[in-house]
Amino acid sequence: MVKKIFTTDFTDDTNTENNSIHVNETWIYSIALFMLGLSAAGFGKWVELSGPRKVMVASCVCFCGGLLVSALGVKLQILWLLYLGYGVIGGIGLGLGYISPVSTLIKWFPDRPGMATGMAIMGFGGGALIGAPLGVKLMEYFKSNTSGGVAEAFVVMAILYAISMLFGAVIIRVPGKDWKPDGWEPKEHVRPMMTNAHVAADVAWMTPQFWCLWVVLCMNVTAGIGILGQASKMCSDMFGVSAAVGGGFAGLLSIFNMGGRFVWSSISDHIGRRPVYCIYFILGAIL
Repeated sequence: MVKKIFTTDFTDDTNTENNSIHVNETWIYSIALFMLGLSAAGFGKWVELSGPRKVMVASCVCFCGGLLVSALGVKLQILWLLYLGYGVIGGIGLGLGYISPVSTLIKWFPDRPGMATGMAIMGFGGGALIGAPLGVKLMEYFKSNTSGGVAEAFVVMAILYAISMLFGAVIIRVPGKDWKPDGWEPKEHVRPMMTNAHVAADVAWMTPQFWCLWVVLCMNVTAGIGILGQASKMCSDMFGVSAAVGGGFAGLLSIFNMGGRFVWSSISDHIGRRPVYCIYFILGAIL
């Protein structure tokens, strides 16, 4: 959707060749992902202090507000507004919306925290299967001789996302302090490399283990997101297939990316986190 903006709604009268501004559209994507990580790290403790509902409302305001700012930027043909709206403000909303369900689900499933985390990030990863086609359909619907339909698509999506996100904020609940699943008791003795201790974020940041995990995850996500963002074009350029086939490959990749988030997280509840890390990083390097 972002790529199409630059070929339909941003024009430059000084460019007589094709009358369009050539901008690297991946910058907006990169800014949004950077702000996602930054806001998730910076506001993580806020979720614990204020509860997920306030954070989810703030996420809705930022994300949907960012879409509206982006729509304004497209309408006025001001590129920095698009960076600000979709990238910065929207990215902050993404980060707040990412940590709220993760934190809440872990509280509801203390016996299976890996599965709980996988449920949340599976939904996050699978959102593109709905959002991307919806954006394309909306642009086609609103397209006219004077507009590519992008600004209108941003506005409609902002409204739809606001309704769904606020509905989620209204119905979300956190369990009581001493709540636990029926028949489950915390284990007094744990296996090596596992602990029942609660480590606060301020303490975790001072440990080398945290930064080792952070670097590994950062490198893994950088590679994964980089490929996901260019999968369709890579498939088309390397194998000479049509854009539709390339898009299908990207969709297939997204489906298994979504499933892998849930499957590996759930498996880690049974065999431990370290074996799962070893399996999928070694397997990933081989593949």
